[in-house]
Amino acid sequence: MAANSTPKTFDERVAFLKEKAKEVRFQIVDMIHAAQSGHPGGSLSAADIVTALYFDIMKVDPKKPRDPDRDRFVLSKGHACPVWYANLALRGFFPMGELKTLRRFESMLQGHPVSTKTPGVDATTGSLGIGFGQAVGMALEGKMLKKNYKVYAVLGDGELQEGIVWEAAGSANKFGLDNLVAVVDNNGLQNDGFSKDIMPMEPIDKKFEAFGWTVKRIQGHKMEEVLAALDQAKAHRGKPFCIVANTVKGRGVSFMENVRGWHGKPPSDEEYAKATAEIREGLK
Repeated sequence: MAANSTPKTFDERVAFLKEKAKEVRFQIVDMIHAAQSGHPGGSLSAADIVTALYFDIMKVDPKKPRDPDRDRFVLSKGHACPVWYANLALRGFFPMGELKTLRRFESMLQGHPVSTKTPGVDATTGSLGIGFGQAVGMALEGKMLKKNYKVYAVLGDGELQEGIVWEAAGSANKFGLDNLVAVVDNNGLQNDGFSKDIMPMEPIDKKFEAFGWTVKRIQGHKMEEVLAALDQAKAHRGKPFCIVANTVKGRGVSFMENVRGWHGKPPSDEEYAKATAEIREGLK
């Protein structure tokens, strides 16, 4: 079932999701610090998007993680899995204590998502672009089986440099996959620097439009825009739908924001204390 099973006004939904996203951000920093390994920057930039999906938009049931009628979620930028794990734990797919086992040997929470290990993980991802191809396959299966579920895939802007992304985008158009929603976490940074310097992909919206998608560009940290766009995408019919969400890498922790070095670096004890204090202040 969706997290918003009790009817709420749009403003109430937004207020709830803003607070939940702050809680997700705290868990991201907490688990990466405990592991002393992981990718905080891209996890934090996607927090508002993934939180809105899991706590409002998607039809999922933690008690039935393999329900054939559930909505599917694919984190194609799999290295940002702390944002996925935090949402799954907070939704009740597994105990919160498991978050402290991130990246440990034989943990259910590996450094990239593994569908056979983690309840609620629909796709094993890591190699960039592969997850988006899987999402297209899931959506095509839904069409073939005449199911009503939606497939939501989150990609990074650097990931768009992979050719498989555009093969998948073209296939989604060919097969009329209006049950597929792609969200581009457009934070402008990747492991080696600014995306525009490594391989510029803008205008991202025009590229997806050229591949036959309906596209909406938003500010990805304004929950009002995130929720409105996801509502629109959920109701959309006729074409696959892409949301280009302009975001900030490391969003929510001042010294991590828009800094390349926080792509894949855990915080020290001192940095952890500062980061969590900032997030806790926001939780009030």
